[in-house]
Amino acid sequence: MTTHQLKLATEPFDAITSGNKTIESRLYDDKRQKIQIGDQIIFTNRDNPSQTAAVTVVGLLRYATFHDLFSHNDPQKFGGESVAWLENQINEFYSIEDQRLHGVVGIEFILSR
Repeated sequence: MTTHQLKLATEPFDAITSGNKTIESRLYDDKRQKIQIGDQIIFTNRDNPSQTAAVTVVGLLRYATFHDLFSHNDPQKFGGESVAWLENQINEFYSIEDQRLHGVVGIEFILSR
């Protein structure tokens, strides 16, 4: 098992710690390609780095674009209210060109106890 570190803004971090968010969406770049089922991820609140949450990876959902990822899965699992809302949020971080170049991944997890 490998432990990975990922940073999040307060809102998605709080959604994870409350149990409302169970899938983290990221570009499937070199760093994320190293994540395997059974690995642990330590999420750190970017706005308050003393806050962390440990999760265990239980699924890896690979798609060509975030639109495809969000359309084929329940938006609430990503902490969002709709596919359009999620796309609006993620498009601030990743261009469609980067999505097509690398693909995307939904990292499904459970909170570690």
